[in-house]
Amino acid sequence: MFGHRSDGKKVKNMNIIEKAGPFFMPQRIDAVNLIKVQVPCAPLDEFIAKERRNGKHYTYTHILFAMLVRVLYTRNRMNRFIMRGTTYQRNYISISMDIKKRLEDEADDITLKLYFTGRESLEEIKDMIDSEIAKNLEPETVHKTTKAAGKLCHLPDFLFRWVMALIRWLDKHGMMPKALIKASPFHTSCFVTNLKSIKLPAIYHHLYNFGTTSMFISMGKEKMEPYVENNKELKIAKMLTLGMTLDERIADGFYMGKTLKLCKDLLANPECLVDKMPDDGSIPKRLLKKSKKKVKKTKPKKVKDKPKKIKPLKNKIKHDSKKKKHLEEN
Repeated sequence: MFGHRSDGKKVKNMNIIEKAGPFFMPQRIDAVNLIKVQVPCAPLDEFIAKERRNGKHYTYTHILFAMLVRVLYTRNRMNRFIMRGTTYQRNYISISMDIKKRLEDEADDITLKLYFTGRESLEEIKDMIDSEIAKNLEPETVHKTTKAAGKLCHLPDFLFRWVMALIRWLDKHGMMPKALIKASPFHTSCFVTNLKSIKLPAIYHHLYNFGTTSMFISMGKEKMEPYVENNKELKIAKMLTLGMTLDERIADGFYMGKTLKLCKDLLANPECLVDKMPDDGSIPKRLLKKSKKKVKKTKPKKVKDKPKKIKPLKNKIKHDSKKKKHLEEN
């Protein structure tokens, strides 16, 4: 209450534009920025194949989650949210994901919410995702989010509407219970949908006005697409598309631009995600530069101008005199 929340700390000393933005755009849906990110699959496929030979089975989802955890840890402004015109820095890193128990129309949907410190290795993130999915895919298991929603859904419509209005009011004033925030998939750093698993292309998903999610990412089915290599040569390669929806109020364009570049660099260099984050929280630059192939500059060969052979003048004079004498005799 009065600007204090259990899931975030109020950001102070903001500049005028950052401070005024949430008041010009009071709702999250007012401040949506959309961007499509094309990721070459070759580095990802090479990395997955190499690790598989070592007995470790990674997927695009594992790598995407590991990238997001690194980005949210190193670029912490992306882990902010806006509530009632106030900007908060989130106290934790979490990613929500929606899954289906079976690929059938009537199968139940489950929304998972995983918490991270930000320094986990790729293998630790993989184990967390796989264990959480395996646990919730069991027929008897009911996820805590589903339990909470189930209780509300049993209420008559008018009571459901009143309860939701009360929850929204509590959330806006920082009085929402911690247990409810923990169970809510909408109070998260980032929401991910894996449309690749059902062979659909990436979409631009909306941001929810309810909750505190400031970033939504959809991963589509990879496909062959044309691209220009080194701004010179047109080629065709397998590309993975990410549809990103961002709340522009949490950071300026320059900060978001650098963040998107880091996302692409990490996906182009999955080796950066294998080890735990260093103590200083930095990503080794030597790994990020690994994928950038250096083009050798070839020096043009120097062509030496060969001097023209000049016939001796003496021979020419002798030849001309013989020719003249021959003509006189005739």
